[in-house]
Amino acid sequence: MTLPRQRNLTEQAADAAIDNACRLLRLPSIRNEFSDIADGAIKEQMTYRGFLAELLMIECDDRGRRRSERRIRAAGFPREKSLRAFDFEANPNIDAATIHTLASCEWIKKSQPLCLIGDSGTGKSHMLIALGTEAAMKGYRVRYTLATKLVNELVEAADEKQLNKTIARYGRVDLLCVDELGYMELDRHGAELLFQVLTEREEKNSVAIASNESFGCWTKTFTDPRLCAAIVDRLTFNGTIIETGTDSYRLASTRARAEGRAETG
Repeated sequence: MTLPRQRNLTEQAADAAIDNACRLLRLPSIRNEFSDIADGAIKEQMTYRGFLAELLMIECDDRGRRRSERRIRAAGFPREKSLRAFDFEANPNIDAATIHTLASCEWIKKSQPLCLIGDSGTGKSHMLIALGTEAAMKGYRVRYTLATKLVNELVEAADEKQLNKTIARYGRVDLLCVDELGYMELDRHGAELLFQVLTEREEKNSVAIASNESFGCWTKTFTDPRLCAAIVDRLTFNGTIIETGTDSYRLASTRARAEGRAETG
């Protein structure tokens, strides 16, 4: 469908033509904003080129935002977490400068791994989700999963003769975030399947994990010592290891709020 070109349109007719054209060209941001921007352009005596640039930049910015939102949804994060919302003073074990360096996503560009190790409540999952969100906002394809959920999916895929397809799917994303690794013991078959995913991604795409166990205790999760050593090697080679400590800042925060209420009660 082509729109007839007309000159000397009335303001009302011009608005209708712009609205229709934006619908056809799928420019929702320009469609929503052009009237206000046009009014502002008149007041500020903008040039035609300046006015057009303003419209196009708004559309580009909005499309970028929508793409980021789609990537964040596709990642499958269980909840929203951001770096801004993390209280670095409450957990001095996590160095803010290191985290903000990681937020630049150079480690993902270099296909390097990241390990967050510490007890429950020390900020591991928060950091994992927040850094994954930063990566999605910067254009990387991200996938979040629990370790047990990933292994169960791999076992089911193997039973249904879909293992290669599933491993390839997990291998394609730029960043795979695996949470709660070490909370439950994995049988040899499950551990071997997880190892296949890590091998598929090795030095090609990044893996970030959060675990409540130090590497020395991973033999409780991966009962085969040789397989355990191979998995640790895949997850640490050229990577960053952050130890979040043993003191739960969530528990400390809850206690502080309770004490505050008691003092004002």
